[in-house]
Amino acid sequence: MSQTVAGQLVDVLEQIGVKQIFGLIGDSLNPLADAVRRSQIEWVGVRHEEGAALAAAGQAKLTGQLAVCAGTTGPGSNHLVAGLYEASRDHAPVLALSGEMPRALRGTDYIQTTEPDLLFRDVSLYTETIAAAAQAPGVIHQAIAAAYAGPGVAHLTLPQDVLSAKAEGAVSSVATLKPRSEFPAADGDIAKVVEQIDRAGSVVIMCGAGCRGAADLLRALSDRLKAPLVHTLRGKELMAYDDPRWMGGLGMIGTKAVYHAVQNCDLLVMIGTDYPYSNFLPTKGSMIQIDERPQVLGRRAPTALGVTGSARPTLKLLLERVSAKTDTRFWDRATNERRKWDEMLDKQSDLKRSKDRIHPQAVARAVSDAARRDAIFVLDTGLNTLWSGNWIRQTGSQRIIGSFNNAAVGTALGQANGVQVLDRSRQVIALTGDGGFNMLMGEFMTAVHHGLPVKAVVYNNSALGLITLEAESVGLVPFREAIEFPNPDFAALARACGGHGFTAREPGQLKAALSEALAVDGPAIVDAVVVADEMPNMPHIDLEQAGHYAVAKIKEAVLAVTGG
Repeated sequence: MSQTVAGQLVDVLEQIGVKQIFGLIGDSLNPLADAVRRSQIEWVGVRHEEGAALAAAGQAKLTGQLAVCAGTTGPGSNHLVAGLYEASRDHAPVLALSGEMPRALRGTDYIQTTEPDLLFRDVSLYTETIAAAAQAPGVIHQAIAAAYAGPGVAHLTLPQDVLSAKAEGAVSSVATLKPRSEFPAADGDIAKVVEQIDRAGSVVIMCGAGCRGAADLLRALSDRLKAPLVHTLRGKELMAYDDPRWMGGLGMIGTKAVYHAVQNCDLLVMIGTDYPYSNFLPTKGSMIQIDERPQVLGRRAPTALGVTGSARPTLKLLLERVSAKTDTRFWDRATNERRKWDEMLDKQSDLKRSKDRIHPQAVARAVSDAARRDAIFVLDTGLNTLWSGNWIRQTGSQRIIGSFNNAAVGTALGQANGVQVLDRSRQVIALTGDGGFNMLMGEFMTAVHHGLPVKAVVYNNSALGLITLEAESVGLVPFREAIEFPNPDFAALARACGGHGFTAREPGQLKAALSEALAVDGPAIVDAVVVADEMPNMPHIDLEQAGHYAVAKIKEAVLAVTGG
């Protein structure tokens, strides 16, 4: 039997190691589905196409390998777009496939007509329609190559009749379709970095996701330079929380010790990060940035030296050449401040802090303490990100996935499904606010359907908590009618879907609910009812912003009395 274009595409995906395609079936995808049915690739049917794109994004973020999602003609493919921004903004290689009507119907205002290549242009590095079988081999290769080169999203529009057509030619050079290789910085740049480090009295090293695989080198450099290691949220997973060098994060998901260290050091060396929050970066002293991506160098804060290179090989070269430092005063100050901050975090997460109310910090810490040493945490976006990001105590062998650059609400459960399907025996925990969970709660049914034992922990405060904080930060009274909402019984919902559900309304119920949920075989929801008025820690807040919070609180108090 001769191979179709659909079979040709699926065969290439198999050759490069794709194990799943996430999608929602439709008529234009039937030829693709038939080819998948004949292959070793697993079709993971989702409840919403955005869930398919999120699953692919989560999988690609975790592994760095190509992940694939698909949607059918018109609305089906349109739904992929929002989820694909996860892969686009976090630079994860994803191939998105759009089913399309037969070519003969194009241009006739036929039902479900869209222009996919136009629609996907913003989210994709490459988008193309395969208009003829002879075109398919080259375009398939180009799309996958573009997704890896970015890395990011590549998109193909697949008319139904082309998918069913007999393949013409073969996809060549499949062995070239792989993640890009690491490369060291140029020798001249290494010399300049070494010169500046040797000249500086105090050094802080800021580590991002680009430092994955370089933890031992970072520890060695920290010891050599007496330099605190600080991290972005995405870099938090790289080392255990209790490593004495690993001082904490910068920003709202961070510590005062780190903020002071970054502001007061002679030299900040940023490695593998394009940290976007310029207000937390130094306003004095100097900064060096080392990154694989030349386009990100120097764009966040004044930078004395920008160096293009991968973290791991560049760190090896630096360690061979930098001189050891002996003055520990800066290190000792940072360590002392870090100890005080950690003591405060411990007090805030203590279940005994309130007799009858659960504080959200306690939920994050309890999940962290109960999780396996190699668990994967998937964080949603919102105030819940601050609780999870600040109070999870990672082991260094755990992974942390989130909507890091897209910062989209409602993304955790879909990404968790994509991560879990890679290994159904590994513990995957999605931590999400109730607002985010409500947005795509149907993807819990995807987990049930495919036997994905994802554990979803919901911070239930019946409100969009971060919106309240954002309004108050500019002196506005939060619009409660728009922010607050009723919730279903999440535990009952889980059971109605065929999963497991547990509820914790009081401190004494939390650990038992989490323990049972993590122990059960299959997907589970923990409905953790938390206080709604908890304020996060502020590692740094300027006087103007503090005044805005004060004004907002006064306005709220007046409105409570006057009803105005």
